[in-house]
Amino acid sequence: MKNIIIIDYNVGNLQSVEAAFTRLGMTTTISRDHDTIRQADAIILPGVGSFPVAMSNLTAYNLVEILRERATAGVPFLGICLGMQVLFDKGFENGETPGLGLLTGTVDPIKTDEKLPHMGWNQLKFNQPNHPLLSKITEGDEVYFVHSYQANCPSDEVIATTTYGKAIIPAIVGKNNVLGCQFHPEKSGEVGRQILTVFKEII
Repeated sequence: MKNIIIIDYNVGNLQSVEAAFTRLGMTTTISRDHDTIRQADAIILPGVGSFPVAMSNLTAYNLVEILRERATAGVPFLGICLGMQVLFDKGFENGETPGLGLLTGTVDPIKTDEKLPHMGWNQLKFNQPNHPLLSKITEGDEVYFVHSYQANCPSDEVIATTTYGKAIIPAIVGKNNVLGCQFHPEKSGEVGRQILTVFKEII
């Protein structure tokens, strides 16, 4: 049985993420304990809210360095929504805040004439159609977003995008073992389930 840890740092609904993995037959543990995290076969970093609060909480619980350590060690790592955003070098929400630096880039306000937050179902466009995380879904499938900020990062880190007005938004990002979804796979029906199924297979 794989040891999958969902990081508890008081940001977001951890139970909905846990339930999504339970439906796939996977046992997860919600924890911020360092020894538990060091034993993880995979790490899930969910998040809802603001970039500064997320990083403040990760710092307060002394989680920044251990998350960097485990990601660098090659442990499969999945960031969800805000948890994806803090994977990057820094965010510009209410000022500048350093992120985890596991992926290269910044998180900036979405530049669009459309209403913010970007909330609801939107289609995926594949930038890396052969990436394993896309293997069980089809280009054009829809997933569920809720956010006002987006990643700006190198093209080789962008696995799939979505479009909101004039904005092209990285929807799935990743490099090696570190992956992130800007949307909520746990709220994205069958498409989200298939994405999490692939992550299960990666583990």
